[in-house]
Amino acid sequence: MVSMEEGNGENRTRMNRHACACAIVASMISIIFGYDTGVMSGALIFIKEDLRIDDTQVQVLAGILNLCALVGALCGGRTSDYIGRRYTIVLASVIFLLGSVLMGYGPNYAVLMAGRCTAGIGVGFALMIAPVYSAELSSPDSRGFLSSLPEVGISIGILLGYVSNYFFAKLTLKLGWRLMLGVAAIPSIALAFGILKMPESPRWLAMQGRLGEAKKILLRVSNTQEEAESRFRDIKAAAGIDENCTDDIVKLSSKTGTQGQGVWKELLLRPSPPVRWMLLAAIGIHFFEHATGIEGVVLYGPRIFKKAGVTDRNKLLLATVGVGITKTVFVIIATLSLDKVGRRPLLLTSVAGMVLALTGLGFALTVVERSEQKLRWALVLSILATYTYVAFFNFGLAAVSWVYSSEIFPLRLRAQGHSIGVAVNRLMNAAISMSFISIYKAITIGGTFFMFAGVSVVAWFFFYFLLPETKGRSLEEMEAIFSRRTKPRNVVGGIEIQPPAAGQSH
Repeated sequence: MVSMEEGNGENRTRMNRHACACAIVASMISIIFGYDTGVMSGALIFIKEDLRIDDTQVQVLAGILNLCALVGALCGGRTSDYIGRRYTIVLASVIFLLGSVLMGYGPNYAVLMAGRCTAGIGVGFALMIAPVYSAELSSPDSRGFLSSLPEVGISIGILLGYVSNYFFAKLTLKLGWRLMLGVAAIPSIALAFGILKMPESPRWLAMQGRLGEAKKILLRVSNTQEEAESRFRDIKAAAGIDENCTDDIVKLSSKTGTQGQGVWKELLLRPSPPVRWMLLAAIGIHFFEHATGIEGVVLYGPRIFKKAGVTDRNKLLLATVGVGITKTVFVIIATLSLDKVGRRPLLLTSVAGMVLALTGLGFALTVVERSEQKLRWALVLSILATYTYVAFFNFGLAAVSWVYSSEIFPLRLRAQGHSIGVAVNRLMNAAISMSFISIYKAITIGGTFFMFAGVSVVAWFFFYFLLPETKGRSLEEMEAIFSRRTKPRNVVGGIEIQPPAAGQSH
């Protein structure tokens, strides 16, 4: 047991080891996805040579995973409400396993595409469920850290993919890229079995009326019995259950939406003002995460460095490994800062830095393209600007996006609300992946990064005006934070919450 601070707010305790372990295991699916993203960056070089495909086919191959992930994300929300968070992670692992086997086999372009599509559906499920599972197990004081672990997993996976590129590239052309893609099947099997030893989300169990099981799990993922009781009361209230109910199993009305019934109507057709604001925030943060160009750097890094003047294939892959290291280091820093600094400061600092870095990268690449001779300073500036952009992106926007959209929706809407954000995320990822080469051929590669800098400016203002702070607040408080008719605090993260009209009660 640990000492508790007295007060009327949430008691502050040390991080619970069991909740942390569950979040780490759930985040393994993100490592697998990150690996696939990173390894494809280098594999595309060899696939293009081996299968003799053109740039259009390369773009489609790169982006099709994310279009299929969009489908997986939209299906994943309802699926997780129906079968539970834990079994949805198992399902995601099995689907991704099948996709990895197909890609590793890959005798031709059609089979390779089938494997990417299958893996994409698994990715959609995984990206939707991992942050939600972590958020629902964690307490307010550690939720930012635990919910951002999937993003850390993606970064570690991307780095492993880049390293895999470098070493497997030494094998024969036909074997090398197939091993790069197929090896992801191994951790998928391990995760499918490992997650079965983890507990189900207590909030999902409460939605099913299984209060006895939910309370037992809360006692395991809380540091004290008092903390568990407090969280249990909040969850029962959010699920529409009497706080004083002591039954282990209760029957909930169909209006509660225990398996996701009526949620799409409440989210899209007749949303309340707070829900409409939440949906706008979730869609906006996921839209700008990829509209600001990160996929161009992560997936097409070797092409950018080649345009900057790096011509040796091994040096191209090593420079890309540097991107992976930078991404991993700074997303870990962000993860450790989320619950101390807050979401908004990290987000706004991150995007401001991205604007400067993208402008510098656009300038350097424009100079390289227009110069007839090799300019060493422009090459160095291009590489530094790329690393700086990746650092600022992962310092805030990358980590905050997944935490924020997984925590802001009410319990009854959380899985499917977050799934809409993930679907937008995958759609934008696919759009950039499948159009990056065409865009830079049309407006030059320097002009492309100037365009991303402009989008980042718009993103900064969107985040400043529309995303309130959520640090340290319980999941059950979010509806009040996003309501202009309530006043949990006079100011939330720099955004004033309007007081009620005269004569109107709180």
